[in-house]
Amino acid sequence: MCGIAGAFAFASERAAIDRAALKRVGDAMQRRGPDGEGLWFADAVPVGLAHRRLAIIDLSDRALQPMHSHDGRYTIVFNGEIYNFAALKRELEHAGLAFTTTSDTEVLLALFAREGTAMLPKLRGMFAFAIWDHTARALTLARDTFGIKPLYYRVDRGAIWFASQVRALLESTTERAPEPAAQAGYLLWGSVPEPWTMFRGVFALPPGHFLRVSEEGVGVATPFQTVNSLLRDAERERIDADAASALDEVVAAVHDSVRAHHVADVPVGVFLSAGLDSAMLMSASAELRAEMPNADAPHALTLGFDVYAGTASDESTLAREIARITKANHHLQTVSQSDFVTQRDSFFAAMDQPTIDGINTWFVSNVAKNNSVKVALSGLGGDEIFASYPSFREIPRVAQSLRFFSNQGAIGTSIRKASAPLIKKWTSPKYASLFEYGGSFEGAYMLRRALHMPWEIAAILGDEVASDGLRRLDSLTQLQSAFAGIETPRLRVSALEMQWYMRNQLLRDADWAGMAQSIEIRVPFVDTVFVRRAASVFASYPQITKAQVAQAVASRLPSTVLNRPKTGFTVPVREWLGVSEPTKATPAAARGLRGWARATERAYQRSTAAAHSLVSEAR
Repeated sequence: MCGIAGAFAFASERAAIDRAALKRVGDAMQRRGPDGEGLWFADAVPVGLAHRRLAIIDLSDRALQPMHSHDGRYTIVFNGEIYNFAALKRELEHAGLAFTTTSDTEVLLALFAREGTAMLPKLRGMFAFAIWDHTARALTLARDTFGIKPLYYRVDRGAIWFASQVRALLESTTERAPEPAAQAGYLLWGSVPEPWTMFRGVFALPPGHFLRVSEEGVGVATPFQTVNSLLRDAERERIDADAASALDEVVAAVHDSVRAHHVADVPVGVFLSAGLDSAMLMSASAELRAEMPNADAPHALTLGFDVYAGTASDESTLAREIARITKANHHLQTVSQSDFVTQRDSFFAAMDQPTIDGINTWFVSNVAKNNSVKVALSGLGGDEIFASYPSFREIPRVAQSLRFFSNQGAIGTSIRKASAPLIKKWTSPKYASLFEYGGSFEGAYMLRRALHMPWEIAAILGDEVASDGLRRLDSLTQLQSAFAGIETPRLRVSALEMQWYMRNQLLRDADWAGMAQSIEIRVPFVDTVFVRRAASVFASYPQITKAQVAQAVASRLPSTVLNRPKTGFTVPVREWLGVSEPTKATPAAARGLRGWARATERAYQRSTAAAHSLVSEAR
């Protein structure tokens, strides 16, 4: 896990790369990689690569980056982990290749040298990397299927610049023009939807894609495996077995993924709450450790809040019991309002893009940091594959019930315009759009997940910015493409949740909040091998629930855990801010844009001032 950056002036060999600027970009990501740094420039071509290292696999200096291939043709900077690198390495060694490190980076570089971008679907893990080909004078950028690891780029005056963080990338330019699509998108979803960022001209490389840049120019981002194609393949490969065998397949897939995600040369912990996802990870991790001779007890990392002590919202009691049963080394850290106040400015300063979430990940990553655990497994993604959000019930039901209105847009719009003034006096104005959007999967998803509806945005941003931003977002078309070709309703909703809420909010928050503490967060339920195996089962048996899987994976845990209804992780931010009712983690950090803007340049503060009203309107 690291921070990467680079630049390539492709338009002219005589163009120069601002070396000081590239160093500033790399230095801005110091927390992503406190264990080492590297800066490299080619002699004859205007290209440079920068790296910040968080040492997880092969802790020696042999694995420092930028790393060069044995023949000197390729140079790489890589952020992430390849969990099947040992198996890939054995294949390459069988073909006669030799290695000088035990790192996954060297394997990745050797595999690219042999197969080029054809090797991308073989990689099991999370990754964002850049490889420079000295012979072809070409740069290749690539990002993993789910978008676990970020990669941002901008093209300006014949040069491409890229980095793991938006704010770091801004060190290479003085441009700070706001992006209307990002502003509108943030108000719609509570996070900035990819490929947009809050700055015009700065984009996220699409997950599951690679981009080639040569002296001929910047190519088109090309897919190698997307969430949509992964789920479509799983649906076609649906399991042909009885129900008991199908459940066994999911359980085996959980254990296989947990095993893969333990590959490391440093201790690996588990973020442990009272939920089923983390309970499964904790139980599977304990069983894995039991198979390993002389293995240390697994680390369990739990976050508690003093205001919840002794209440139903206090998850630390059940977490403590899970840790006891699994014989884990339990680390519990209780957070108070004063802790929040003390760390609030640091929290917003680390936030790479505005979000209404992330505070829980920030604090639990701090638990890991304080106990010298550099790698932690998270149950993130469990809800999306195990269908435990209310959206899995509500979206198909609403879309089916209101399908008549899917081609009657004028009727739905008229109903909304007539009813909104009255409805908003009593409840969320979203209900006024039920007939306008509810007749399709994509529209029903927007009704379920959006903070504001598109027709509300102009009142916050103004007509011109809202119109431009919504046009560029084209949200309904993008939502529809997320599940195109998928027939099973359960997998359709999984596709939507994975590519919108999970990608743009949960995964992004896990990345910046964990990396701000120099902690690598791994997500076994967001894994190509696991998702493909599990989805092939759920295509045949959509009735299988998370509770059934958890009871099979973690059978020795008590019924108080296994039968506990889903509640979501509760964070008392509203109470700390002086609001009487506690709230769920999603709207808890509703001051995201205001705090983020305070930590950003004045020019940007002025351009987004109107959007600050979301602080009191998030819902």
